[in-house]
Amino acid sequence: MACLIQLLTRSAESPTRLPWWAQTQRQCAGPTYNAAVTNPLDIDEKIKVTGGSVLKGEVGVLGAKNAVLKEMVAMLMAAGVHRLTNVPGILDVSLMGRVLDHIGASCEFEGHTLTVQVPDEINPEAPLDLVRAMRASIVVLGPLLARTGRARVAFPGGDDLGSRPIDWHLDSLRQMGAEFKLEHGVLTGWVDGRLKGATLDLEFPSVGATENSILAAVIADGVTTINNAAREPEIQDIAAQLNAMGAKVTGAGTHTITIEGVGALHPVEHHVIGDRLEAGTYAIAGAITGGEVTIRNCDPAHLRMELRKLEEVGCEIERGDDFFVIAGPKRAKAVDFATLPFPGFHTDMQPQMVALLATADGTSIVTENLYDSRFRYIGELMRMGADVTTEWQHAVVRGVPTLSGCPVLAFDIRAGAALVLAGLAADGFTTVGDISHIDRGYEDLVGKLASLGAQIERLAG
Repeated sequence: MACLIQLLTRSAESPTRLPWWAQTQRQCAGPTYNAAVTNPLDIDEKIKVTGGSVLKGEVGVLGAKNAVLKEMVAMLMAAGVHRLTNVPGILDVSLMGRVLDHIGASCEFEGHTLTVQVPDEINPEAPLDLVRAMRASIVVLGPLLARTGRARVAFPGGDDLGSRPIDWHLDSLRQMGAEFKLEHGVLTGWVDGRLKGATLDLEFPSVGATENSILAAVIADGVTTINNAAREPEIQDIAAQLNAMGAKVTGAGTHTITIEGVGALHPVEHHVIGDRLEAGTYAIAGAITGGEVTIRNCDPAHLRMELRKLEEVGCEIERGDDFFVIAGPKRAKAVDFATLPFPGFHTDMQPQMVALLATADGTSIVTENLYDSRFRYIGELMRMGADVTTEWQHAVVRGVPTLSGCPVLAFDIRAGAALVLAGLAADGFTTVGDISHIDRGYEDLVGKLASLGAQIERLAG
């Protein structure tokens, strides 16, 4: 394959070059990585957590998963050599690298810097196995149509969080002149000439639809206006990357984004913003153990609602420009919250917060407004002794004095993180299986928690 990465730590006796995705798994897994494994998604490992430790210390976060994946796709908009810095070594980055590889780019990952060479001619196709493994790959649709006038993309997969239709993506691209047909699970799109600027009124501030529309519009003819656009910090970061490439995107971070199409873009080097979800996970790790943790390389303004709710449960928080310090209470207080688009409470922080509330003093009501299957992990949490009742998009969490460690399974990225956090506060030890989900969103979660004093390790299957 073209998308290869040199193994930086190879010995003189072993000059083998590992595939991109194998090296990324090594970064995720830490010292337990097995270099003989050919498919990282088949690694059968578990995380063992022994509860009772109070976490203290400092931890830094890497680039935002929800930004870097789309910024990798944005590179396809211009031939040449691109670089991203602060890139996390997570499985989703490796999967997106394999998508770029199939399209014709070549990738090299060194430290946390990703270098991508994009050719003049690209293959306008994203293969079924990779798109089904990672929903974010649907964002290749807009760039492929914009650059080549054609696209063949399998319907997306990723975490099983319920129905997440791509109708809003397709409606926006149709208004820009694209046509689509769906056959045998593959979406084929085409456009006569170039995409045309249009006024796009999104029914919902969908992050994916906003991103696809921006990526399609930057080299379209004319001006595109996106009304009711998503406002997430990751979208602002993508817009900053595109503007450095020569695009004309204004209004990112507001509900109205305007894109003036340009004739061509050029490669740049871009530093990915810190991952607010990784930062929030470590914050709750500190809170759930009654510890004190400093989280660096993240803007606390990107977690404004999440930190506000942590203060309501009894945490003390000190905010800086690119860090915050959280001191957890002896026992959290119950609090109600609902997930909403930014600047509301992020749906990807909901499971971690529920883990905290499971041992809080009182009853909390949690409302999930975005994904209809987000509560699938609740059964695993209840195996640990949590008292939670769910009905449709609501969960009633009755705090118990303590949880009990037991074997559980991670159904998605954030559910897996939540179960690890629950294990930190549980009696005995907890083993979390299916941890390839966790590796999709966290580089070395075990190592970072251990550095804060957690009793945690990865175990071979």
